[in-house]
Amino acid sequence: MASIIQHRGKWRAQVRRKGFPVYTKTWDTKAQAERWARQVEADIERGLRPSATAVAGGSYTVAAMIEDYRRLREASRPVRDTSTEHYNLVRLAGYLGDLDASRLRPEDLVGYAQRRADEGAGPYTVNTEVSKLGTVMRMVASLKHMTLPDVVHQARPLLNHLKLIGGGGRRERRPTDDELARVIAHMEATYGLLYADAVRFAVGTAMRRGEIVRVTWGDLDDKRRLILVRDRKDPRQKAGNDQWVPLLADTATGDMWDLVQRQPRTSDRIFPIHEQTLTKYFTWTCRALAIPDLHLHDLRHHAISLLFEQGYRIEQVALVSGHRSWQHLKRYTNLRPEDLHKGPSGR
Repeated sequence: MASIIQHRGKWRAQVRRKGFPVYTKTWDTKAQAERWARQVEADIERGLRPSATAVAGGSYTVAAMIEDYRRLREASRPVRDTSTEHYNLVRLAGYLGDLDASRLRPEDLVGYAQRRADEGAGPYTVNTEVSKLGTVMRMVASLKHMTLPDVVHQARPLLNHLKLIGGGGRRERRPTDDELARVIAHMEATYGLLYADAVRFAVGTAMRRGEIVRVTWGDLDDKRRLILVRDRKDPRQKAGNDQWVPLLADTATGDMWDLVQRQPRTSDRIFPIHEQTLTKYFTWTCRALAIPDLHLHDLRHHAISLLFEQGYRIEQVALVSGHRSWQHLKRYTNLRPEDLHKGPSGR
């Protein structure tokens, strides 16, 4: 029998059953508390975990579920506001947030995937976001001792059939000289010199967008013309994985040291912009110019390939790109047999 007591002007219902966790919820009226307790007990008597609707006492929205997931993560490994996971959660809440998590259907996820595809998200990106939804649902269901549908598993065959999700593969897309020039000119005219210079900097340094927006004036070494990139991405170690990177003069987008020096010192950061905004403006620019299938991260591939084409050796390129394993740099060379006619330097 459920325990229902009055507490501080509210009615608290508590259901205890051997082999099940304790379910507790507070209500405005005794009738509401009794009705909720009966619903939870009915599920337990059938040997089931209570449904999300029963535990939540009503609709349990996707947005509320995502907030519960964030709170769960706070205890161990918080979701950083600058992480890809954070933006995945923001998108999921933005598109699906009003829906009842306990009644999500495969067609809801298909609709989500189609909208993301219309915005330019590729199958791998959509797959990552949908997978994150599955993780959220599993972890929250376990935390709150409730049943949620395995809708991601149910939706995958249809999402695969419609080619809305897929593997990452290896992108080899690089901008042509004309495309890059048009992108930079459009971004400068439309969004300002700061964003255009951020793109120039990406090509001249091979930095990732998160690294570009993090570097500060205090990270500069004026004497050696170096910049310290902190916590570079690494499969085994990120925190403390700092690296000094040369700001080269002879790059496809100009002298990187001069580019940095012309930035206004209005912030501790050299490029005081948000990485998501930079990506958004780059994407919008490509659409406006009808440049197909070009992503901001493709500029890193382009920059590293340019270094090889300029004749830098693999160990020298690694000093710029941050790769610990030279093996991983081989895919960036894009060398062709006919290039050998130009000599060892490729020039």
